[in-house]
Amino acid sequence: MGKRRIFVGDLQGCREELEDLLELLRYDAASDELHPVGDLVNRGPDSLGTLRLLRELDAGGVLGNHDMHLVRTARGERRAGPRERMEAVLEAEDREELLAWLLERPLVRAFDDLLCVHAGLHPLWDDPEAALRGVDPLSGDPRVEFAVLVRHCDAEGRRPERDDPPPCAPFAPWWTHWERRQAREAAPRTVVFGHWARQGLLDRPGLKGLDSGCVYGGRLSAYLPEEDRIVSVPARRAWCPV
Repeated sequence: MGKRRIFVGDLQGCREELEDLLELLRYDAASDELHPVGDLVNRGPDSLGTLRLLRELDAGGVLGNHDMHLVRTARGERRAGPRERMEAVLEAEDREELLAWLLERPLVRAFDDLLCVHAGLHPLWDDPEAALRGVDPLSGDPRVEFAVLVRHCDAEGRRPERDDPPPCAPFAPWWTHWERRQAREAAPRTVVFGHWARQGLLDRPGLKGLDSGCVYGGRLSAYLPEEDRIVSVPARRAWCPV
């Protein structure tokens, strides 16, 4: 039998909540796979500890926009924002090893029954894994920006200038276009994603949005496809108040 897969929503440096969740799930590295949906680091209290723990557990998962912010900051390509907490990672002795490990995460991770991406999938991508294969995540390629940033788009994949307040038609949550596409497929794959704390937990057939705002004082959520259930733990506190 294959391993149990555990997909975990946006961590943003909330290491203690990750440990709480894994304890609740009785995580066993010998029989479980751990897949964060991106944004492993940044606004929470312990990005360094989160990266070290995930690397120790040989976690899979995908890249998120905040992960890319960290790498770009380390390379001197941007300055950290006022609510970002990157110093511990940037000053760590094992910084280069951790950043290299982080960049090994793909933009989309594909399974026979499931696709994992940080923000969303373009409605015109027949094969999301092929569409993003070999693309430099730090290149500014519009395909990368879509995968790690999209919330709303139209049926052609065009994004609005702003997501807040929610834009009017023809723009809609990206997953509504993907949901219509899934309805036409003989064997649709479930899409697991994060990135959208304001939307909150999304639990629909074929769609699992796991960003339940842990760093903002919400919850940290996980989806277990082998058991077809979502499990969550509360944040220890609001690490980055809205």
